[in-house]
Amino acid sequence: MTTHPRFSHTTRAHSFNTAAAQYAANRPSYPPTLFTTLEDLAARPLKGAKVIDVGAGTGISTALLHARGADVIAVEPGAGMAAEFRRAHPDIPLVRGTGDSLPLATASADFLTYAQSWHWTNPAHSLPEAFRVLRPGGALALWWNTSALDVPWIAAQAQRIDQYFEDAHPTEEDTATKAEQGTATKTKKDTESHQRTPGFLAERAFKGAPEPPPHTHRVVRWSRHVPVDTHLANIGSHSAFLVLGKEDTDAFLAEERTRLLETFPDGRVEEVYDVLVIVATRS
Repeated sequence: MTTHPRFSHTTRAHSFNTAAAQYAANRPSYPPTLFTTLEDLAARPLKGAKVIDVGAGTGISTALLHARGADVIAVEPGAGMAAEFRRAHPDIPLVRGTGDSLPLATASADFLTYAQSWHWTNPAHSLPEAFRVLRPGGALALWWNTSALDVPWIAAQAQRIDQYFEDAHPTEEDTATKAEQGTATKTKKDTESHQRTPGFLAERAFKGAPEPPPHTHRVVRWSRHVPVDTHLANIGSHSAFLVLGKEDTDAFLAEERTRLLETFPDGRVEEVYDVLVIVATRS
C-alpha cells in the first residue's frame, strides 16, 4: 500500500502555511525547564549566544530563546508561517530557508535549534549543514513535545486517532507523522507501542545521516490546562488533519469533543507532554 499524494511528506510539510494563525494560537509552548536542560546538555548558556532557530514556524520557540537572552535569527521556509511570525515578532530577524540548505555563513552560530521541525528535514543534508553553520563547540539541539502515553485518557485518544486514519484513510504513514504529532499513526507494519515514545524518536533522529554524531538526550515532562476547544484546535493543527480535509476533520473533532467532556466535565483539559531534547556538539 502506498501513501496517497495528499498525505505525502512534502504536502504535509507545506500544510501549516494555510493554518498559521490556528497553529500559533493553540499549539503548546515549552517549559522553562527545557531550556535549562538544553544549557546543561550543551554545557553553555543561551544568554548572549548566537542562536539559529530553524523551522521556526510562528515563533513559539524563537520567542522563548529570545527571552532567555539569546541573539536569535529564525529560519522558516513557509510563506504563511513566516507572515505569522513577522506579525507576532517584528523585532526578531527571520530569513526564508530550509534546514537542508541553510542561508547562513559557515561557523556563524553557537546553537542551531529545531523545535518540532527536524523531522521535516533530510538528515543526509541537514546534519552536515548544521555542523557547517555551527562554530567549534557549538550545539545542535532538537526537541519535540510528545504526548505522555502513560496517561490513560491521552493513550485512549491516540488510539482513536490511529483508528480513524486506519479506517477512513489507510495509508503507510512515514516517521515524520510520529514525530510531528507526538503520537504515532498506526499502520499494518508499524504498530508497536515503543514507536510512540521519546526513546524511539531519539533512535531515529539521525537516520539517513552519513555518520550519526555522538549525542545525548533527556526527557522533560510538563503539562498545561486548556479549554476543550483549544485542545481540539491543537489536534486540528497537526499536518495529518490539515491535509485530511475540513469535513472529515470536523467530524472527528466533534465526536472527540463529546468524549472529552465526559472525562473533563468542567471543560478544561490537562495536556501532559514529554519533551524529548537531543543535543549533539560540534567538535
